[in-house]
Order: sequence, then structure tokens, then C-alpha cells
Amino acid sequence: MKMRENFDRAFSILMDFEGGFSNDPNDRGGMTKYGISKKAYPQEDIQNITPARAKELYLRDYWIPAGCDDLAYPWDIVVFDTAVNMGVGTAKLLSQGSSWQDVLLARAKRYVQIVGKNPSQNKFLRGWMNRIITLWEKLK
Repeated sequence: MKMRENFDRAFSILMDFEGGFSNDPNDRGGMTKYGISKKAYPQEDIQNITPARAKELYLRDYWIPAGCDDLAYPWDIVVFDTAVNMGVGTAKLLSQGSSWQDVLLARAKRYVQIVGKNPSQNKFLRGWMNRIITLWEKLK
């Protein structure tokens, strides 16, 4: 079953998390706008990328490859957000949990592991956890 209509909703939620321009030297993605990073998209003009272009990239590179069209709400949105934040492969792996809530809990655990291995990422931990809590609240 195709659930493309949920992509607009998922993108709207994502923009609450991935808002404006950032160029934090500790961010492994480097220069980022609307969550689109220079590291992942070296050919894009990150500073001038439009929301419409970001949406095209998210559909093409995250929503479709993560299989979100074939998932029911709210699974589709959780898997999409996980793909954006942790990669499509990780999203597919974590989406094998028994519930969408389990996927969000697995993400929280993974964030703690990331910080444990690389303490420079600790400055992002609160934001990552807030993202999970906010997503949980929006989807329940």
C-alpha cells in the first residue's frame, strides 16, 4: 500500500527538528541546512538550499529507500526520521522492533553509545533525546 500522503506530514515534523543553517565544527555532517549536510551532499549549495530542494532529497534518498511508502502510520514517520538521523540501513535494522516506541528507545540507547565512544558528541545528546521525546509525543 502506498502511503506517500504521509510524506508531507513526516517532512513537516522533520523540519521542526532540522530547521535552519548550522556549521558546528563538532557536527560530523559539517555545514548543514534543513538537515541537508555538505558531507552527504557535497554538490549542493547548502547555504542557499531551499526547503523544496531539501524535500526532494529527503523523498528520494530517505523516504523511498527506507521503504516508508509501504509502512502504516506512525511506523512510516518513525522509520523516516530514523533514516534521516541515523542512516537508512540503521532505520531498516531498528524498524524490526516490535513497536515504533521500541525503535525510539533503541535510538536513545544508540545515542548514548555514540557519546560513550566519542565524548565530543555529548553536546548533541540533549537535542537527540529531545527529538525522540518530541516525536513520541507527536505520534502517540
